[in-house]
This record gives sequence, C-alpha cells and structure tokens, in this order.
Amino acid sequence: MFTGLIQDIGIIRERDQSRADVRFEIETNMTLEDIAVGASICCSGCCLSVVEKTQNTFSVDVSKESLDKTNLSEWKTGGRVNLEPSLKLGDELGGHMVSGHVDTTTKILNITPEGDSYRIKVEIPDELRSMIASKGSIAIDGISLTVNEVEDTYFGVNIIPITWSHTTLGDRQAGDQVNLEIDMLARYVARQLEVKLNA
Repeated sequence: MFTGLIQDIGIIRERDQSRADVRFEIETNMTLEDIAVGASICCSGCCLSVVEKTQNTFSVDVSKESLDKTNLSEWKTGGRVNLEPSLKLGDELGGHMVSGHVDTTTKILNITPEGDSYRIKVEIPDELRSMIASKGSIAIDGISLTVNEVEDTYFGVNIIPITWSHTTLGDRQAGDQVNLEIDMLARYVARQLEVKLNA
C-alpha cells in the first residue's frame, strides 16, 4: 500500500527488452538500504517489485499485462518517474490509500496556469465515470490528488506549486497519457451497487 505522496523523482537509466518482461533500471535519491529485493515501490502509479539494486539504483521487471494497461510502455531512457516506497506499519497516511494497481490510462485534455498553481483537465474513461466525484481522491501517475470538478467527459484537479515541482506533472503536456487509479472506497461502493442492481 502507498499514500500517493511522492518521495523522489527517479531517472530511467536503462530499458532492457532482451527478456520476456521489460526490465527498467531506475536511479533514485531514496535510501535503498532499507528496501529489500522483492519489496514494492510505486513507480508513477504502478506497484513494481525490486529485483536488483545497487547503492543508488534499483531494477524492476514489467510484464506485458502491465505494459498494456499502463503508460510504462512509453518509458524511455532518461525519462523521469514518480517514486514512493511502500507503507510501513506506523507510517503517517498523508495522502489517501493507493494500491498501485492502475485502473487505466487516460489523456490530459489541457493544463492552465491559475495564479501560482495549475488546473489540469483529464478525460474520464467511460467505465470509471460513476467512481469519480468532486472532492474525492484520485491518483494520477501515483500522485494523490483531490478532484475539484467533474463534468460529463472530464474531471479537473488543481496542482499546487510544490506538487508541480516535486512530481513529474511539471513535465506533462496536453495529450499525454497518464496512469489513473480511482479511490479504493469508490471502487468497492460501485461494486456493491452493481451487485444489488443485478440481484
């Protein structure tokens, strides 16, 4: 489990496609001493297991399933990645509960400066429309955000300066695909309603 509070921006040092899964080597400023091989790190919203590590890099294997369902297929050497290690018992939950299981990718429609902040409009995938609510939580590329507005085809989020500068959102442009994870509670409520309607 994660909180959606990004701890570091990693740099992709290598993309190895010589195996069944794609292996990425990521450089980070996070302290890796306490992160064991096999532990999980949320990488731009996708929960991945550490398979190798050095003092300042770690490697992850990404399956075809994950490549098909996330924007990780677009990752290139030199690219920047949002990083968050998994929660430990007793850690403060400062964002919201994020599983690192990406629901889908979706498109940024536009980015508009608003004072020192930025307003981002994101396309709503049809299958998730009922699970996104104003003032609810959502994770975009692993970042815990509050939904400010919801319309038929899009939702809006406001990005404060520290989030803009300490995540990869500052790299984003209209048309980019981002990883989207809806709030866990919304997913279970929607499932309960579906079961009741079909009973």
